[in-house]
Amino acid sequence: MSIDLRVISERLKKSRGTLGYSFSEASSACGITVERLLELENGISKPTGDEILILASLYNCEFLQLIDRNLPGPSDLTDILFRRHGESFSQNDRRAIQQFILLCQRESELEQALGVRKSKPMVKWSGGFYKKHGADAAQIVRKHLNYSDNSVGRDIYSDFRAIGVHIFRRKLSNDEVSGVYINDPVAGHCVLVNYNEDVYRQRFSVSHEVAHSIFDSAEDVMVTYEMASSRYSRKDLVEIRANSFASNYLMPPQMLRSISPWNTDSVQYWAQKFRVSTAALAKALKDEGIVTSAQADLLKKVRIPKSEKIDPEAPDNLTDLQRHRRLELLETGLSDYYVSLCCNAYERQLISTHRLAELLDASLQELIEIGKLFGRTIKHGI
Repeated sequence: MSIDLRVISERLKKSRGTLGYSFSEASSACGITVERLLELENGISKPTGDEILILASLYNCEFLQLIDRNLPGPSDLTDILFRRHGESFSQNDRRAIQQFILLCQRESELEQALGVRKSKPMVKWSGGFYKKHGADAAQIVRKHLNYSDNSVGRDIYSDFRAIGVHIFRRKLSNDEVSGVYINDPVAGHCVLVNYNEDVYRQRFSVSHEVAHSIFDSAEDVMVTYEMASSRYSRKDLVEIRANSFASNYLMPPQMLRSISPWNTDSVQYWAQKFRVSTAALAKALKDEGIVTSAQADLLKKVRIPKSEKIDPEAPDNLTDLQRHRRLELLETGLSDYYVSLCCNAYERQLISTHRLAELLDASLQELIEIGKLFGRTIKHGI
């Protein structure tokens, strides 16, 4: 491959700026002097292989994305995202989102190597009835995944991964951001859910973002905020459609209408069965005309104790220590699904121990610990 210094300099410059690194901060983080970073960004001299690997690690991308003009730049979409919504994301959040995109790209690569098949249903819509678009799409996706009218999914993340959406959960410092949707040219549909949200709210958020992957992929990047506008602009209607999809997917109306009575006791029981907040369930009941506005206001005041809420990626069959460690991994963006893909590729000798450590951003000792946590054996040699 011929090296084009202009491509490298432009991508290094954009990556550093987009992720909010000053020259001194980047130098301190990666060990390359400020003077040398300036040389590389100005295209004065050719970077060494080690320098490219170091900077790719710093900027959360694969090294080829910094040097291959035939690949999209590592921060092309994040640059668009932050120009549109820059005030919403701290420097740490920007870097977390860039890492999220890298994880999606790596997950896509692992799925292809392992021959993992995805099957996305065909959803068509027309006209301006946005809420109906969402409701119809939810029914289509549920049918595609073989759910009956009176059944609900326990692992919402597995559902949507099965139809080709890359899903990661990670803590963002901005609590007002519920989720981010990115249509990445390498990985495709990518959804990030703010792990700071209540665990049941996260289920609604991921369903909402999946709706964007169905209806709004032409937008490339979208950010969903917890507090929606009360005005009905087109953008609001897009968000209403995504909410309609999420509500109908998680709480199928046919099932809601088959349940009686609805009161403060039953709403808590069924919110736990649906694994949604009582506020979301109360709204769904009101929207279907099953309860009045006054009844809905009463029902949404009921609370499910946090200790009773179930996270499918941190199941009850784990010990307290294992569950705590799984939750720590989730907070940093490593899903059970992604870790399992990495381990499967390693066990089938598709990747080396060194690459496994790179994919999981872990030391050898941490690899062994992660392996034990997931019932896998990691060899000691690199």
